[in-house]
Amino acid sequence: MAKKVAKIGGVLPVFQTPFHDDETIDWETLEKEIHWLFDRGAHGVVMALASELLRLSGAERDEMAAWVCRTVGDRGAVIISVGAESSYVAERYALHAETSGASAVMAIPPIATGLSTTELRCYYERLLKCINIPVIIQDASGYVGKPIPLSLQAELMNEYGPHRVMFKPEASPIGPRLSALREATGGKALIFEGSGGGALFDSHHRGASGTMAGADLHEGIVALWDALEAGDDERALRISLPVGAIVAFMTQLDAFLAVEKYLLVKQGLFQNTVVRGPVGYVLEEETRSEVDRFYDRVMNAIAE
Repeated sequence: MAKKVAKIGGVLPVFQTPFHDDETIDWETLEKEIHWLFDRGAHGVVMALASELLRLSGAERDEMAAWVCRTVGDRGAVIISVGAESSYVAERYALHAETSGASAVMAIPPIATGLSTTELRCYYERLLKCINIPVIIQDASGYVGKPIPLSLQAELMNEYGPHRVMFKPEASPIGPRLSALREATGGKALIFEGSGGGALFDSHHRGASGTMAGADLHEGIVALWDALEAGDDERALRISLPVGAIVAFMTQLDAFLAVEKYLLVKQGLFQNTVVRGPVGYVLEEETRSEVDRFYDRVMNAIAE
């Protein structure tokens, strides 16, 4: 299949993977989710860590990547995460994504081993050399791994170009690191906000090209993005504040999954909140009540 020709930017939600009670993938609900996202303003979709990528088998990852590319068709961009614990496996996932029609791949570095800058460079260069579509470097060290040196990220983009190397920075502090990456690349870097939307207001003002938040707050994220693009900071702030309050509860990957799936059930999209275990976070009653309260504020802000 030829690679998908689609602009990579704007609102690119990371879809959540619905499961049946026996933890098998609920493809029917996933199809509903994908079309629901595009019907409500998505410019593309992303298969990433919040899709429970690391809890899928290799065969499931391949099947889902190809399935999403077919399901999206010409509706927008498809970005497939290919990070793995070895360069060999990451290359295989990247080649499969490109063959399936992905617009770009995204990769976290291996997380089980602390790597030198030389080894990190080798890992990303092998991906860049094995495919022709863009590679998005994901620094997910806000909740897994450790930060990727900004100097290495800038060197890779300056060597391979801004349309081959893009970025999703999630290391703290997000804002200053985004600005530092922007400056190190002469303002050419395409950078995607990756805090679940909580830092989107600030990241947009620092030059972010798009956002990769979860599907759960999608309508709020689209409205927030549109307001920022229109220069309407007052409206953007009204939406951003309750979005940020919800994201503040998502202190680890399993917290993201718990809150996101809860809100997808609340919106009638998912049938359950099943996450493949073991899980490191449970959404208890008081936090759930606060999520409800701030979600209502997001929806009210959109309606104003």
